[in-house]
Amino acid sequence: MPRRSRAKAIAVSSPLQHPQPQRRDILEDEARFLRSWFERPLVTGAVTPSGRMLARTMASYVDPRLSGPVIELGPGTGPVTDALVRRGIAPERLVLVEYNPDFCKLLRRRFPKATVLQGDAYDIRAALADVVAEPACATISSLPLFTKPLEQRLDLLSAAHDLMHPDAPFVQFTYAVVPPIPAKSSTYTASRSNKVWLNLPPARVWVYRRP
Repeated sequence: MPRRSRAKAIAVSSPLQHPQPQRRDILEDEARFLRSWFERPLVTGAVTPSGRMLARTMASYVDPRLSGPVIELGPGTGPVTDALVRRGIAPERLVLVEYNPDFCKLLRRRFPKATVLQGDAYDIRAALADVVAEPACATISSLPLFTKPLEQRLDLLSAAHDLMHPDAPFVQFTYAVVPPIPAKSSTYTASRSNKVWLNLPPARVWVYRRP
């Protein structure tokens, strides 16, 4: 379980109590994303939050029965976070690393038992120092990886795998037709989902594991 020395962890309702986002909330989230994208397009990377079907697809790769925290990178307004809770991940197991301070405030309000860290998700060694006390069972990323050099993407993947159980998934979505991190490697395996056509724009989920 995450320790609380460098993070403010705050509470959430159970999956059964956690309602589906209302239409007004969805429109407000889209407006927040659009505003953030205009202000910092290389940081936000998308003009709208992940759709519900894409969020469910990403969350489906996490096994709630496996011990340890679930690390989420770039949660934004929390659509994937919500899908993880509905998947059966206890909110107090969630460690959310978000760069945008406004999104951090929103996440703390929506998921009070999650550990919300404002920091650089591309440097998770520093962001999660003294926070993750046991191997994580998954890392879920909504980061715009293509805005970073390949070397930095590979370093992020390696750092995430170092923090997780062997064979635990690093889950990343992309709108691109090519994988966000090369699929062929001697140090990890890669698999992909079918294209999620109901997302706008259509997206695909890639899963990377260290054998």
